[in-house]
Amino acid sequence: MYARNDMPISFPGLFGDWEFNPSPVAVPIGNGIYWYGIIICLGLVLAILFCARRAKDYGLKGDDVYDMVIWQIPLCILGSRIYYVVFNLGRYIKDDGGLDFGKMVAVWDGGLAIYGTVIVSVLVLFVFCKKRKIPFGAFADLGCMGLLIGQAVGRWGNFMNREAFGSETTLPWRMRLWKSASEFIEVHPTFLYESLWNLIGLAIIVFVISKHRTFDGENTCFYFIWYGLGRAWIEGLRTDSLYLFGLELFGQPVRVSQLLSLVFVAAAFAVLAVNKRKHPCGREALYVTAQEALSARAEASGETAEAPAEAAPETEKEGEQE
Repeated sequence: MYARNDMPISFPGLFGDWEFNPSPVAVPIGNGIYWYGIIICLGLVLAILFCARRAKDYGLKGDDVYDMVIWQIPLCILGSRIYYVVFNLGRYIKDDGGLDFGKMVAVWDGGLAIYGTVIVSVLVLFVFCKKRKIPFGAFADLGCMGLLIGQAVGRWGNFMNREAFGSETTLPWRMRLWKSASEFIEVHPTFLYESLWNLIGLAIIVFVISKHRTFDGENTCFYFIWYGLGRAWIEGLRTDSLYLFGLELFGQPVRVSQLLSLVFVAAAFAVLAVNKRKHPCGREALYVTAQEALSARAEASGETAEAPAEAAPETEKEGEQE
């Protein structure tokens, strides 16, 4: 089910006849600069600034964040595109059975998948942490909050494109979209569901989970559990899901994102259970605790070293008086 992107959007159950008709193209240059891209960039900037500001709470530096995203940004775009193409391969097969590589690289025609971004961001972060000798769990605990910010903001790009919506509904907050000049559909605003779900998850991490962490990786486990459960539910409402090569389960096609979400939830629960048993309470196992202890020792050593230097002038004065 598709909607036209040149027709108005409305929420008749909430705002009556009020309509909003934004163009998906913000700047008509070349293939166009789309609001989708601008909103994604806004989410990315907010995520980077937030993580750089909170880096010290995880024993890291703001420069670690900036250095890491230099690698992540291009690779995550590539990963999200590959994920979309692989699970939507039928769109890129030519009449002679060959692959249309021109269409495969045409990101400006749409086709990015957030799970491709998540998977690649984890892989890039793992390699980066190995190189910098930083605990992966500590950086991941910081980075998962940035992911939630980026995902929460980025979903509004789907709103501007009239895409990633759900099945038809009569709920009061239903969204009305037009399939043609005379035919409309009223659907679940799944972009809004996911945006709000991510904001709630971010608030829980910032104000609850992060304040009671007992091991590096705890925020990350919560992220995969929270986002996985929400995405599994929301994906079931959507009409544009990517499917697992025609496979069926209980007579229904398998949605890739739904299956992956449930796998991530199960894995995160297992990691959380094991590590909570090892570190049931206290902050002794956290990287930031070790870094704070090192800083405290360095400061103490510096004060001891400076003490004789401060006493030196008095010795000289006593010598002059003699």
